[in-house]
Amino acid sequence: MMALVAAAVIALALQGRAIAGFAEGATAYNNRNYSLAYKEILPLARAGNADAEHLMGLMYYMGRGVQQDYKQALMWHRRAATRGKADAQYVVGAMYYTGNAVIQDHKQAVTWFRRAAEQGHPDAQQVLGLMYRYHIGGMPQDNVIAYMLWNLAAAAGNANAAEQRTAVAKKMTPEQIEEGQALSAAWRPGKPLPRTSRTGG
Repeated sequence: MMALVAAAVIALALQGRAIAGFAEGATAYNNRNYSLAYKEILPLARAGNADAEHLMGLMYYMGRGVQQDYKQALMWHRRAATRGKADAQYVVGAMYYTGNAVIQDHKQAVTWFRRAAEQGHPDAQQVLGLMYRYHIGGMPQDNVIAYMLWNLAAAAGNANAAEQRTAVAKKMTPEQIEEGQALSAAWRPGKPLPRTSRTGG
């Protein structure tokens, strides 16, 4: 029993150190001291800290503190994304969408955008809405789901989503708008997003 308690205390101490190290690294990054950020973040990223992996991905993507390298950016973002980091899932989706460092694959983009959107990531919701609106990546053309996604993203402050929602509403029936409103009101982060609507495109 004492061994378990000791192990838990050690684990908590290590976690506390990791959080402190990440905070220092993130502060250095925000202060544009990229060499210090890299030094602080790299060990945490190698140890599997999703926030650190995501920040390493950003550093490689932007060429901050390291030589710009999209393949490294994708590798670090993918690691963070598989651990559930919504920001990283969004970036991986964007890289598949544009074909940046990978073969362009809109279906893979949809997968990653959906994972982020289901956590409430407004940018992922906005882009996923576009994919429903314009039938991209195998998505059914569905204005109601697009409206729902843009409603959610707009509520989180995404201005593009608010404009797109206004534009698509002009092409929708009152019944479709009502369904889009009901779907967005019922949804909560962590719940699966609907894949099709009842009143259709």
